[in-house]
Amino acid sequence: GSHDSFSFYIDEASPVGPEQPETVQNFVSVFGTVAKKLMRKWLATQTMNFTSQLGAGIRYFDLRISTKPRDPDNELYFAHGLFSAKVKEGLEEINAFLADHPKEVVFLDFNHFYGMQKYHHEKLVQMLKDTYGNKMCPAIFAHEVSLQYLWEKEHQVLVFYHSPVALEVPFLWPGQMMPAPWANTTDPEKLIQFLQASITERRKKGSFFISQVVLTPKASTVVKGVASGLRETITERALPAMMQWVRTQKPGESGVNIITADFVELGDFISTVIKLNYALDEGEDDTT
Repeated sequence: GSHDSFSFYIDEASPVGPEQPETVQNFVSVFGTVAKKLMRKWLATQTMNFTSQLGAGIRYFDLRISTKPRDPDNELYFAHGLFSAKVKEGLEEINAFLADHPKEVVFLDFNHFYGMQKYHHEKLVQMLKDTYGNKMCPAIFAHEVSLQYLWEKEHQVLVFYHSPVALEVPFLWPGQMMPAPWANTTDPEKLIQFLQASITERRKKGSFFISQVVLTPKASTVVKGVASGLRETITERALPAMMQWVRTQKPGESGVNIITADFVELGDFISTVIKLNYALDEGEDDTT
């Protein structure tokens, strides 16, 4: 999976997102475009668009949705500090890949909503229906969802929706079925301790589970590395330790399930995670 999956599309010309604190809003109002260029270096956690991520093997997408203040069209956008692509365009891009690859399955995790009223949620639900239709798998017990089941039903999309709206729509999986504990640290050692503890505590059945192999910059980190950005200051330096943790994991009920990262093309993150699946096959061989 990719963290802030849509952030490749962040637009430096866009307004600041409504969730940003007043200090950031003021910073941008004083320094304008220069401030936004610096912000993008810290807010864009991916360098690949959806199609490239899918081609590389990403199947879980972390999505955050926002309205734009004073937007006459009431359009919905992906957003992380600054606004990104229109949601409709992103969903259609993913659908084009699914149409070409009928056995592939993606998880769309709508986990943050900014400035959204009831009718915005209704608009997003309708957009999902129009784009994916019967490709969406209705919410059932997580442990019942096998690839075989999805292929038989011709389902290719599982939509997780972290809002009470999910309870009213059969094809929306409630957000609690996709927990994603967040370490909120810049320290790779603390992150690994947190990831390990989270796996120990995860529910064994009934939900999916995300391990976020992601470091989060503090304000002081941003100030120190303001011109270099997230990738150079944090992600690349911590990569060896984080990848070592990923390599040593086991999949399955008491292990990892979905692993997300920033800059998913770095190192061999994607191929390493995919390889973990083969440990499941070996485990089955051992028990038969």
